[in-house]
Amino acid sequence: MSPSGRARAAGTVGRVAGDGSLGFDPIAEARRQWVAHGWADAAAGMEVVTSVMRVQQLMLAAVDEVLEPFGLTFARFELLALLSFTKEGGLPLGKIGARLQVHPTSVTNAVDRLEREGLVRRSAHPTDRRAILATITPEGRELAGRAGDALNRQIFEALPLDDVELDGVTGSLRRLRSAAGDPDASGRALDR
Repeated sequence: MSPSGRARAAGTVGRVAGDGSLGFDPIAEARRQWVAHGWADAAAGMEVVTSVMRVQQLMLAAVDEVLEPFGLTFARFELLALLSFTKEGGLPLGKIGARLQVHPTSVTNAVDRLEREGLVRRSAHPTDRRAILATITPEGRELAGRAGDALNRQIFEALPLDDVELDGVTGSLRRLRSAAGDPDASGRALDR
């Protein structure tokens, strides 16, 4: 990542992080307290979990800020991106939920909203009478492309980590996800 990319990312996260009025790192202080109160064996794990949760808050706020001009949330963007990556531009609602790892109700709500906006359309599955397909419209594909470009430029390419650090974080998080039962990263195609 270029120095200007790091500066943009730090600026994006800084805007979300608040004014820093505490004057100390509350997560580091929590770790110190964990150790002081006899929980030293759990202190590092507590710091990791708390840090991941805080970074999730920061990243979600930054992503929401980038997507707001497009009228999208990250959940709706992910759905549009997923559909745009498939060969036919559509998937059954059940597969969408599995691929995005969200509850079927969340998929239904997102598809409802995107359908009202003319970005996806529902249709009967051609071979499975029980399934409903969500298919991206040309307008949805165009919006997903523009929003994806903005996310790539302002968030994904601008994280203040170099390639080795990014791979290290991803590898560590993959191990945590795998231990919790997430599928492995075998790279299976979307249209299976």
